[in-house]
Amino acid sequence: MIWALVPAAGSGRRFGGDVPKQYLHAAGKPLIGHALEALLAHPQMDGAVVALAADDPHWPGWTTLHGKPVVTCVGGLERADSVLAALHALPENVAHDALLLVHDAARPNVRGGDLSTLIAAANAQRDGAILAAPVRDTLKASDADHRIEATVPRAGLWRALTPQAFRRDLLQRALQAAQAAGVTVTDEAMAVERLGLHPVLVEGREDNLKVTTPADLALVEFLLARAA
Repeated sequence: MIWALVPAAGSGRRFGGDVPKQYLHAAGKPLIGHALEALLAHPQMDGAVVALAADDPHWPGWTTLHGKPVVTCVGGLERADSVLAALHALPENVAHDALLLVHDAARPNVRGGDLSTLIAAANAQRDGAILAAPVRDTLKASDADHRIEATVPRAGLWRALTPQAFRRDLLQRALQAAQAAGVTVTDEAMAVERLGLHPVLVEGREDNLKVTTPADLALVEFLLARAA
């Protein structure tokens, strides 16, 4: 059994007025709608839990997509809080060792082939796996005045994408340990790394974009329209 957890409670960076970015529209539907459709269209996925803000007026009220359940819960201020809330909201029949995929609500262009590759990698070893992309640009380190201090070697550097896939018990243990230590983790892999484990990097498509700027939204609109 494989479920998706989608943290959508944090407001994040807004550039569409009062509308959180996951509810901005592209190719006829909100970004979170594309993300959930992509996840639940995959034959190995069984359902999704979406962690929402307590006063979220934008949630369309989906309870099923592709004939699979969509469960909602109230998330928290930080991403990790929302993922923990989603973990607690999983149905009782989701086993402690079930594989879970955590996916950004504003990352609408994930493809089924990447999901299959990620699931296979996560099933093959104990530490989990994440979609990622090798860094291809030249990287510069700067001082406080934005002057270049050094060129940073890019060999071995990757950009973390989502979904990120972990067993339920490992993910919960990692997030709770970070929370107890007062550490704010920026993704699930960081929490697992703190336990001394080493999730596998699975190279994914670079057009699996997270929308954070108007330019991202325009590009995603083009990509989704072309795919349709």
